[in-house]
Amino acid sequence: MNFVCVLGAALLLDVLLGDPKGLPHPVVGIGRCVRFWEKYLYPKPGQGGGRRRGALFCAAVLVTVLAIAGLSMSVASLFPGGPLVVEVYLLYAALAWRSLKDETLPIATALFGGDLEAARSALSRVVGRDTDRLDMPGVVRAAVETIAENAVDGVLSVLFFVALGYFLGGRAGAVSCAWGFKAASTLDSMVGYENARYKDFGWASARLDDVLNFLPARMGGIVTVLAGGCLGYPLFRGARIFMRDRKNHRSPNSAHGESAFAGLLGLRLGGGAFYGNVFAEKPWIGDPLREPVPEDILRSHVLLDASVALFILLTGAAMVALDA
Repeated sequence: MNFVCVLGAALLLDVLLGDPKGLPHPVVGIGRCVRFWEKYLYPKPGQGGGRRRGALFCAAVLVTVLAIAGLSMSVASLFPGGPLVVEVYLLYAALAWRSLKDETLPIATALFGGDLEAARSALSRVVGRDTDRLDMPGVVRAAVETIAENAVDGVLSVLFFVALGYFLGGRAGAVSCAWGFKAASTLDSMVGYENARYKDFGWASARLDDVLNFLPARMGGIVTVLAGGCLGYPLFRGARIFMRDRKNHRSPNSAHGESAFAGLLGLRLGGGAFYGNVFAEKPWIGDPLREPVPEDILRSHVLLDASVALFILLTGAAMVALDA
């Protein structure tokens, strides 16, 4: 089967089903792999070498994940139709398109029903900031930021590495690159913190995620602006805010998606927030042309869909050209 059809089947499963509930999810396996290697490689008190051991830990997790992905595809090749099933499932499980909307829709639903406490509770399940003191615009702003940032991390970056892997190594390369990226992303989410425990040990994992997301974040921001223009949003305003504010974040990549969404929707995102009752200053992204409203969460879903569709169209065309 043509790989575009394989990817199409994976995308269709994600659209219809979301996260593969009830089935073994590879991200859960990566999390267990992270904890396994952390147990053996985290430096003991007074041992030192945190960054060196953290780099070894990062490499061990990546090698383990790629080895398991390769073994899965090798075992599948022993059965008729096995490679097709495994490839479709692994690509489907790597995507977080439907789940990103599923996780943020309850926030909008609660706000439409006038239940701010329920909205704060739903938001607390998808963000790291304190939500108990946020007003309605603050809840909407945080939800839109989550959608904008994870549009890149959870969907567009995965598709970028699927395409890159296919160009480099065919179908097996696409699956391997996708899960290599997912491993790096999971590492960053679990150990990429600047706290006492992970500042040194998680340094390599955090920097790897920054490097891998560098191109996808910038491409994703551009594609989002173009997709928004196709939907009738102000293209030039989106492009202007994107170019102006895409570096307004401590992360070198996070503000690219957020600035595109902010410019297209006419919102101001970012700003300071409380984490563990400690206020953290952050720069603003976008202009406050109006107050955020619950409908902006649904608008962000549509903008996410359009961005992913345009990205798929572009990468799919490149894959078809390669197969020709």
